[in-house]
Amino acid sequence: MDLYEHQARELLAEHGILVPRAEVAASAAEARACAERLGGRVIVKAQVKTGGRGRAGGVKRAADPAAAELMARRMLGADIKGHTVRAVMLAEPVVSESGFYVSYVLDRAARRFLAIASARGGMDIEDVAATCPEAVARVPVDPAEGVTRSRADEIAASAGLPVEAADVLIALRNVLTCEDALLVEVNPLVRTPQGQLIALDAKVTLDDNARFRQARWGARDATYDDEREAGAAAKGLTYVKLDGEVGVIGNGAGLVMATLDAVAGRGARPANFLDIGGGASAQVMADGLAVVLGDPSVTCVLVNVFGGITACDAVADGIVRALESVRLTKPLVVRLDGTNAVRGRAVLDARAHPLVELAATMDGAAHRAAELAHTAPVV
Repeated sequence: MDLYEHQARELLAEHGILVPRAEVAASAAEARACAERLGGRVIVKAQVKTGGRGRAGGVKRAADPAAAELMARRMLGADIKGHTVRAVMLAEPVVSESGFYVSYVLDRAARRFLAIASARGGMDIEDVAATCPEAVARVPVDPAEGVTRSRADEIAASAGLPVEAADVLIALRNVLTCEDALLVEVNPLVRTPQGQLIALDAKVTLDDNARFRQARWGARDATYDDEREAGAAAKGLTYVKLDGEVGVIGNGAGLVMATLDAVAGRGARPANFLDIGGGASAQVMADGLAVVLGDPSVTCVLVNVFGGITACDAVADGIVRALESVRLTKPLVVRLDGTNAVRGRAVLDARAHPLVELAATMDGAAHRAAELAHTAPVV
């Protein structure tokens, strides 16, 4: 679960990291009142769970409360990379001499966390890493050892950060472990003329599996998230919206990821990641298909299921059930293999829907879905 910036900075402040004074507003009038309380001059920042807000017009300086009100009015309701702005954060401006990047991220392959730091903060770290890789330090963190003072000093020195940054690195590690986070990032961490280190922007991703320990954040915020993501989450589905045209449904995260790669390898772009899980019922399959078909950017849907706990005939029953309640206007390519695959294919053959095709292999299904994605007529 990604937190909004104002939530992330709240966590940082609780763990002793300095952040600018700030308030959150859901209306232009509230934004003006916030600016007045913060001294007039503020930074107005759209609260959306995506990067690149500044380039998209989601971060603006306001010289006075009237300007803050105007900028908030323009931002609220606007679309930033597919996210609707429903709140803005107004923060005190900070005079800085330099900016840095610091973060911890889970390295699943190595089964440990990785500290990433750079003296070139305030920029997209991906761009810095691509153009000047030596400017980005990557230091493995032993989960048993954690971040000791000597380890924090090592991370700071390897990235060219001031020695005072070691305190921030230790505090940031505490955020990671105490809050069940998978990612904590500060960009930029700035140094003021008075020598203070202040986090101007923060990103925190919490582990969904630890929600029961992080109850204060509540359930997924359906008001802010993509509507399809919120609707899928309410039905217990793992769904992520992507920027493509081929809807993808599978059972098991690994199989879905492989399907996304197969679609991309055939020259098409996946429109989503949707995992119906290992024990999905016909109802779950129907729910998943309804979510994907509700995306207007989808021009073709690929269902790739390997039957195990989830039997293929149950998947086929779910597809048939979905066709009874959802008018199918987009081609549907289905690949079924494994437990009860023959029975499942027979169920779909008997339904004989003109827009449903069966494929024998995953690669064949991806190839056909890519073809249909660009040529499918609307029925």
